[in-house]
Amino acid sequence: MRLAAGLRRSGMSRVFLIDTDTASDDAVALLMALGSEDVHVAGITTVAGNVSLEQGTRNALYTVEFCGADVPVYPGAAKPLTRAHQDATWFHGEDGLGDHGFRPQHRIAKSKHAVDAIIETIHANPGLTLVTLGPLTNIALVLQREPGIVDKIGRTVVMGGNPCCEGNVTPAAEFNIWVDPEAAHIVLHSGLRIELIGWQLCRGEAVVGPAEIERVLGWNTPLARFTIESNSRARQALKIQTGEDGICLPDPVAMAVALDPSIGTTWSDHYVDVETRSELTRGMTVVDRLNVASDERNRETWSSLLDRPPNARVCWEIDVPRWKELLFSFLR
Repeated sequence: MRLAAGLRRSGMSRVFLIDTDTASDDAVALLMALGSEDVHVAGITTVAGNVSLEQGTRNALYTVEFCGADVPVYPGAAKPLTRAHQDATWFHGEDGLGDHGFRPQHRIAKSKHAVDAIIETIHANPGLTLVTLGPLTNIALVLQREPGIVDKIGRTVVMGGNPCCEGNVTPAAEFNIWVDPEAAHIVLHSGLRIELIGWQLCRGEAVVGPAEIERVLGWNTPLARFTIESNSRARQALKIQTGEDGICLPDPVAMAVALDPSIGTTWSDHYVDVETRSELTRGMTVVDRLNVASDERNRETWSSLLDRPPNARVCWEIDVPRWKELLFSFLR
């Protein structure tokens, strides 16, 4: 049976479709979307990434159940397009949610594959916002099956990449892109209207620091406790990884921009590609920040890159106080 058309609920003006490899920061991003009064989450699709497909699906189901939402969850790709799956349980915990025993009690996943669900949901809700929080395997499979579907998607907000900065899984790459660089390459060259929200945006002042963690816990709400507890292992891992003390939330930052684009304060359009062949720089998001690919003066030197127009809108800075206030508004 096809998904019903017209999934918007009364009073809601926006439809989101979320693809996720649900671990600790993904879960917080999901609760933000599920708690937004003017957004209807038409579906959640899962992909192997931070954790296995099965665990990520369980985590998505738990989050939906915990939020009291009625949103279908569809499992998708259990591995990247051409590579073995490598997870990030060292960062998020073996279950992806800090190993606190969070498990769904009642909700079960749909039998429909995520790729089918994505295609049907887009056709039923033309102009929806697609938010991707994990590796882009499911989206690449959709585009391979139905390339013309890009014309029916409004915004595509991608949490991924590390434009012009260090990565979080290798010196060159951010995890979501590194896991399945071939899928990311397909998505970037698909014609989707991509808004690229890189890992660097959740660092520094954007990290939820110790005093803010205590403030959140002081509200003593279920959502506040879940947010801090599910990210407890990630807090320890961040300290090891970058030396920062706090909770780094790349997926919620991306969701904040999806919910309120003005939180992104500095943007520019560029040609972006992904390295797929080098093991040294596998998954690197190569951003043509100086637009050399379209500069006639570089024809001889960069002939292989010429005539490649911008394919992504890259966010370089966010309004950190507004991002945190939006996050906290869902937790009080």
